[in-house]
Amino acid sequence: MSADVSLAEWLVSAVIVLGGGFALVGSWGLVRLPSLMERLHGPTKASTLGLGAMLVGSFLWFQLVEGVWTTHELLISVFLFVTAPISANMIAKVHLHRLRHGEASESGSSAGRVPSLPGGNDWATHQAPHEGTPGDFAGD
Repeated sequence: MSADVSLAEWLVSAVIVLGGGFALVGSWGLVRLPSLMERLHGPTKASTLGLGAMLVGSFLWFQLVEGVWTTHELLISVFLFVTAPISANMIAKVHLHRLRHGEASESGSSAGRVPSLPGGNDWATHQAPHEGTPGDFAGD
């Protein structure tokens, strides 16, 4: 039985260290990358994977070593993996909207400037409904 516990401890340790490494890389990217759009990738990608791996390590510990079935860590992981991309998408949309309307400035970005789309069509940002469209409440 002690050999099984030792293998479980090694597995849990490896997953937690892997998660810590991802979280460290994500945090480093958040601090070091120059623009908002580039910094957005640190916490939404690497840190999310890091926290997810640490939660899986906790789940494995309770399942393999303690013999207790727990779903708290898996529920937190699912919630994290669902909400992180949505919040990142919303932050990016607001940032693009502010850049296109001149409310924000971008300095020192290696990603380049925000392209202007033909016809003034801002597909990635919020637009007010055009007159005569179903969402136009003034014309209803």
